[in-house]
Amino acid sequence: MSVTESVPGSSPSVKETFDSVAAGYDNRSLRFFQASAAVMAGFFSPEEDIRLLDVATGTGNMALTLAERLPRARITGVDFSAGMLVQARAKAKALKLDCVEFLGMDMQSLQFPDNSFDAAVCAFGIFFVEDMERQLRHIADKVKPGGKTIISCFYEGTFSPCVDLFLDRIELFGVERPPLRWKRIAREEACDALFRAAGFTCVRVERKDLGYYLEDADAWWEVIRNGGFRGLIDQLPQGEMERFRREHLEEIDRLRTDAGIRLNVEILYTIGIKP
Repeated sequence: MSVTESVPGSSPSVKETFDSVAAGYDNRSLRFFQASAAVMAGFFSPEEDIRLLDVATGTGNMALTLAERLPRARITGVDFSAGMLVQARAKAKALKLDCVEFLGMDMQSLQFPDNSFDAAVCAFGIFFVEDMERQLRHIADKVKPGGKTIISCFYEGTFSPCVDLFLDRIELFGVERPPLRWKRIAREEACDALFRAAGFTCVRVERKDLGYYLEDADAWWEVIRNGGFRGLIDQLPQGEMERFRREHLEEIDRLRTDAGIRLNVEILYTIGIKP
């Protein structure tokens, strides 16, 4: 879903943030989402005839990639952001994929009978809740015994140093630094422990480097304004957005090399089997 969470207090909710960024969420500067979906789809066999649940589907990157690569599968993507689902459904229609459906639903209250799906995935979504173990168990409840669940999350150091400069500067403008819960599962051992605590067996964790170079500092701004960081810049004091943008992009531009500005993106994929 995103790279950050909403900030307590007067900050926009996660849902409001993702509704606001939905139209730009598939921006090229955020192309790691598509690349990661392709990696996760590789954990399934193209011949699998399964019913699969995509939790926190966003604009449907994961569900649609699976639908293209698993032609016999039936895929249900759920998300609580109406704006994101508008984009997902439009993409499915354009691709003429009729084996995937998108439903408005909060991942903390999945309205399906237990044991309804053969497998489940959750891309960059599990860390949006405080109790990740409980959320993982809730997803697993919807999967049949013997079925697999896969999540993706960010490895430590992802988006650094760009994100560190961003968070330091936005604090100078009076915006509270978010909790960054994703860092609690930002190492292989943490992901392994989470899945084992949730009752999974045959747990394994794989790490992939999906980093790339942004053309310039403006491309980093596209990452900010079209992803979860949007909820932070929307909290800037009235009239300060342009000054913040100018000052921040000046420091980001100092990171530029002949190849561009490196966006460090390492992803952890954790796979477990429901007993």
